[in-house]
Amino acid sequence: MSQTKKQGRFITLEGGEGAGKSTSLEYLCARVQASGVKVLRTREPGGTPLGEKVREILLNPDHTGMHSDTELLLMFAARAQHLHETILPALARGEWVICDRFTDATYAYQGGGRGIDVQRICLLEDWVQQGFQPDVTLLFDLPVAQGLERAGKRGALDRFEQEQQDFFEQVRNTYLARAAQHPERFRIVDAGREIAAVQQQLDDIISTWFDSSDRTA
Repeated sequence: MSQTKKQGRFITLEGGEGAGKSTSLEYLCARVQASGVKVLRTREPGGTPLGEKVREILLNPDHTGMHSDTELLLMFAARAQHLHETILPALARGEWVICDRFTDATYAYQGGGRGIDVQRICLLEDWVQQGFQPDVTLLFDLPVAQGLERAGKRGALDRFEQEQQDFFEQVRNTYLARAAQHPERFRIVDAGREIAAVQQQLDDIISTWFDSSDRTA
């Protein structure tokens, strides 16, 4: 990876199904933009024309026979394109990039959910990202049953959403473990509350980003 100088800030949103990340992403982008910062909104898998094609494959419920290794490699293939085509150039321009999921999702879903060895994920992370990490990761956490109930109301389920509850319990546990391992980067949002309460939590977090005494929050 070319060592492009980073001028902006990279913020990621993580969480299980039904955590309300999409709604919160819109709110977060609007609040940051209102502070005079140019924001690029993106997502994973996806974020580029090629990445969106990979996303279609990964989420297609018809692909029930996809091997977990194939899934993992497709995730990182899309991520490599996303970094070089979208994320790094935007950060070099001084923009803030706010992304719906990133590599923590791979550890949670392919590691925790699928049971892929963490060291194998680490190898791919090192290869593709070469040390690049989000500045801040917001983890939208809520009980699995509550999240699945919400997700079920959105319509047809994608390939991941069709997994059993045990799968998502492992995803949640892995997310919380990663938050505990990287407290300097993670901020946990109680996503089980009403939207107004969730947005108040976001406001509290956002306020620290524009406080000159806490620029690393």
